[in-house]
Amino acid sequence: MNSHSQDDSQPATSATGGDAANVAGTEAQSTPVDPLAAAQGEVERWKDLAYRSQAELDNFRKRTARDMQEARSYANADLLRSLLSILDNFDAGVEAARAESEKSVIFMGMSMVLRQVKDFLAENSVQEVEALGKAFDPNIHDAVAQEPSADQPEGTILRVGRKGYRLKDRLLRPASVVVSSGPAAA
Repeated sequence: MNSHSQDDSQPATSATGGDAANVAGTEAQSTPVDPLAAAQGEVERWKDLAYRSQAELDNFRKRTARDMQEARSYANADLLRSLLSILDNFDAGVEAARAESEKSVIFMGMSMVLRQVKDFLAENSVQEVEALGKAFDPNIHDAVAQEPSADQPEGTILRVGRKGYRLKDRLLRPASVVVSSGPAAA
């Protein structure tokens, strides 16, 4: 019976936690929650999420379209780059035929084929990089040597060893050039 008297000495509410529940319930009742305001807040949150998702989707579509356009524009770059070394050799052959005779059938035939190849490159937006007599630009020219020149100022291209080409706004191959170092030192 002594144990029963110890149970009676403790408050009945502490055993069930009723006082803590009543305190929490009282606090909850003291700060009223407006269901309409809560719903409007939730709606605003979801609207914001929808707008952000729509903007991300639009940006993804634009980025994908731009990437696809770029891929189409530059898809032939490797093929065209490979064609350039063939063009160099063919151009050298035309110059050798010209040295023999400009009236020969071989020279005239090779000249026609060379013109067709250059027209093909132009149709595919390939342009020759201007070099001879221009100021050296390391972004589009590759300097292979420097020579003194009394006629040209320092940094001017004197000779082109190998022509450079660009595809639209991208460089396919830089021009290999010889650059003036200015007048020779006395």
